[in-house]
Amino acid sequence: MSTLHLPQSRLLFFFLGLVVTFVLIRISVRLIRARVRWWPGNITPGGTHIHHVVFGTVFMLLGGVLGLAAPDPEHGLRVSAAALMGVGAALVLDEFALILHLRDVYWSKDGRLSVDAVFLAIGLTGLLLLGARPLGYDELYDEGVGLRLVVILVNLAFAIVALLKGKVWTGLLGLLVPVLPEIGALRLARPGSPWARWRYTEGSRKLRRAYRREARIRQPLIRVKIRFQEFISGRHDED
Repeated sequence: MSTLHLPQSRLLFFFLGLVVTFVLIRISVRLIRARVRWWPGNITPGGTHIHHVVFGTVFMLLGGVLGLAAPDPEHGLRVSAAALMGVGAALVLDEFALILHLRDVYWSKDGRLSVDAVFLAIGLTGLLLLGARPLGYDELYDEGVGLRLVVILVNLAFAIVALLKGKVWTGLLGLLVPVLPEIGALRLARPGSPWARWRYTEGSRKLRRAYRREARIRQPLIRVKIRFQEFISGRHDED
């Protein structure tokens, strides 16, 4: 394995660690929830439930330190560190909602946020593997750097507007995929988003259109997304 391809190899092993661990941990928690007798169950020494985010934090720390400390020629060690970071990232992101709410919402409606976080991480890492680069940073060293820098800053501004309009996937993936941020920024904001609260007055035509669009287009898409996610991750309670 040449050093030229080492960054891509590390990214690949991180991606594999992320995906494989997410699938395995979701199989585990579904078996635990179903009370399958032969499955070990939760880790509860002394009656304290140790969530897998704890192990994920340790793995991410170990992977990060190992990756920093490993000499450049030690390719095997460095890709192993990347895989370990992927394992840790999956365990942490799978309980992202717990970290955000500071309470166990794993199987509640709020717990779907964890699945969104993992899917987003997989999507972003996958795009990087396919050759996408955040804001086209590698192009800054080409000729015409001034114009490229302007384009990058404009793209970043559109991505921020898309995020403020409540379009998280569009805004974040748009950092890697051109045109996506512009589409998200120019379309109507989602009801309840910061942009809608700041710029759409109550009862205004734009706010009414936003609610209609949410009910007619976005909500059916969200239901399809939830069904797909819960096919993989397990069903979350609605209340």
